[in-house]
Amino acid sequence: MPFEIIDLALKFRYIRNLGNSISDFFSQVKGLLGTFGFIDVIDILFVAVIIYMVIRIIRDTRAMQLIKGLLFLLLLYLVVNFLGMDASSYIMKGIFSNILIIVVILFGPEIRNILEAMGKGAARSNLIAILDSGVAVELNEMKKTIDAVCKACTDMSDSKTGALIVFEKETMLGDIIASGTIIQATATKELIENIFFPKSPLHDGAMIIRSGKVYAAGCILPLTSNNNISSSLGTRHRAAIGVSQQSDAIVVVVSEETGNISVAIGGNLKTGLSTGDLRDILANDFLIDPSMANESAIKKFVRRMKR
Repeated sequence: MPFEIIDLALKFRYIRNLGNSISDFFSQVKGLLGTFGFIDVIDILFVAVIIYMVIRIIRDTRAMQLIKGLLFLLLLYLVVNFLGMDASSYIMKGIFSNILIIVVILFGPEIRNILEAMGKGAARSNLIAILDSGVAVELNEMKKTIDAVCKACTDMSDSKTGALIVFEKETMLGDIIASGTIIQATATKELIENIFFPKSPLHDGAMIIRSGKVYAAGCILPLTSNNNISSSLGTRHRAAIGVSQQSDAIVVVVSEETGNISVAIGGNLKTGLSTGDLRDILANDFLIDPSMANESAIKKFVRRMKR
């Protein structure tokens, strides 16, 4: 009986807090609408554009992962505050009362990069990108890129030429790209094979494929910290597993010793793949559904913002 009373009291407290929160929310909305004017619209749009441009500039770095962590903490704080969890709320308040200091410590290099990028005109180019509602990656272009990679890997497998090709997905690899040489070229079989030719200056590093193009080469990848990996795997394979553990990238490896083609996804390595297997894996992840060709302008706009 006492437990039922306690349970009833907790439910009543939850419903009361929910009712008060809803009432406060509508009261605040009513107050805002009563004083809302044209300048407020301009103010909101200005802040939204600034936030968007900042995100576009820093999304190439791992700072985005830190931002996601902070957003999770904020959501957690709202939940514990709403449920009236005093001890947890006290800890969260201690964190967020010093949020400016935390942000400066965590994002010091990124803040400097943002200011430098704005000075170089990156903000202007990001603003132009907002108005461009084109498809992020064209279907035909990505098909050609996958075809070029598969053909190049077949040739390099036959000649036992080592290669390391990273297909960037949602997690941006700006930090890794910065360690190599920017190319930004259309992917062709000849270009890929020339980059990984043994006497090429960029053959030892990784190639980054971004948005269907060869974006950079000669990049340095983080090695996996997993000690259970077979000793027969070389540095390329360990680097492929390492970057696939830290991101959602798909990494293609051609072994210099055996000529085998492998693919690393999510920290797992698939070895001994044929060209057909490689093509299927890449096509399943990167080729856009043809129905997207008829998507609305709003959907295209959203996809452009995610780019």
